[in-house]
Amino acid sequence: MNIIDKADLNMPSHRARRILSAIVDKYIQEGIPIGSKSLSLADNIGLSPASIRNVMSDLEELGFIASPYTSSGRVPTSKGYRFFIDSLLKLQPVEATELERIKKRVNLHESNSRELAISVSNTLSAITKLAGIVTIPKQQVTRLKEIDFIQLSEKRILAIIVMNETEVENRILQMKRDYSKDELKQASNYINTHYKGRSLSYIKKHLINELMQTKEAVNSLMSDLIDIADQVLDFAEPDEYIVAGQRRLMDFHELADIKKLRQLFDAFKEKQQLLELLDKSMSTNGIQIFIGEESGYQMFDNCTLITTPYTTEDGAIGVLGVIGPTRIAYQKVIPIVAITAKLLGKSLK
Repeated sequence: MNIIDKADLNMPSHRARRILSAIVDKYIQEGIPIGSKSLSLADNIGLSPASIRNVMSDLEELGFIASPYTSSGRVPTSKGYRFFIDSLLKLQPVEATELERIKKRVNLHESNSRELAISVSNTLSAITKLAGIVTIPKQQVTRLKEIDFIQLSEKRILAIIVMNETEVENRILQMKRDYSKDELKQASNYINTHYKGRSLSYIKKHLINELMQTKEAVNSLMSDLIDIADQVLDFAEPDEYIVAGQRRLMDFHELADIKKLRQLFDAFKEKQQLLELLDKSMSTNGIQIFIGEESGYQMFDNCTLITTPYTTEDGAIGVLGVIGPTRIAYQKVIPIVAITAKLLGKSLK
């Protein structure tokens, strides 16, 4: 029996592909090593356990499956999953109820980009039962429309910033002293008069520099505007992302190791490694899948990341996706990620 294509000595034959596909499908469903006897009972195989064992032995030699323990069963490797996704996978359409759920969520028109990212990442997590991830949409230029200050208690100020016509950001500022309503009105009038329509980066740079140069000649409030501007314009970096549903990863036995989980959660918190992977997705068209060691980072060795950019007429403005074990229902999850990105991009146009 020859399970290797003569055209390529590293690729499985049609029969071996059927066996590999069956192993992947069954392992995704059951989560336990797959043996030849259970495969022989499948209607679409039509081979004896002995014949299946021979094929599995060759698939193991090629690196597509492996034995995790002393068990006679086998599980797909990252290489096996990669071949399955690239050559054997048949995608399933998104269910109507899930599609409506996604549409409803992305069309809520949240008051700011961060809330939208939180909403969409939670929806992805809830539907896929994995961890959802969404980068906060990048604006080509974030411009100030209006700013207002409201007096709170205990030396605190509420800053209400309207950007890009409709996006609203609320920030509570802890100041060194109390301010009257008239002082706060004077401060907001100054910023709105001199900087309306300017980008936030321009405002922070020029306002603080201007006030630093002239603070000896202005009153106490205008001097304090240096502190106000420094706090109120200290916005999140454009590559910030939201992860939702991390705890769902604890439900998978492949990720149940406390040390591995800690490394994974630390990666979510520290952001750098994940941001580099998301940045790769930002420059691609369509779905990007990192399986196990393909990510290049040890903390993701037992995980799969499925990502795709979401776009407007100006191009890609963010990335969304899911993170889970390598044992993911790829045929269902990939279309969900793809349609979510399409609908989110459409809603932001």
